[in-house]
Amino acid sequence: QLQLVESGGGLVQPGGSLRLSCAASGSISGIYAMAWYRQAPGKQRELVASSTRGESTGYAASVKGRFIISRDNAKNMVYLQMNSLNTEDTAVYYCNAQPTFFAPNSYWGQGTQVTVSS
Repeated sequence: QLQLVESGGGLVQPGGSLRLSCAASGSISGIYAMAWYRQAPGKQRELVASSTRGESTGYAASVKGRFIISRDNAKNMVYLQMNSLNTEDTAVYYCNAQPTFFAPNSYWGQGTQVTVSS
């Protein structure tokens, strides 16, 4: 079973940047999609960014142009570079691994808190 551990969260001022990391316990080269989700207090978990095995990426409209997802299959790592952060980006960020396109279940990390505040 694949385990995912996020790191890099913290407190940042509006306009600042953070880089989140997700370390996988096993190989991710065969994983169909690696993604970042987030959940703000009182809101549903939402997809922020995804990276498929074919190296295509996708972003939520709210973060497009500000966030960049990348995956390093050799190191079994996934990253989320977050720039121009604003208070609406405050949330717990989760790393997700979807093994195949039709997989009914996926793997989740424990989450890392990102707080954007002055």
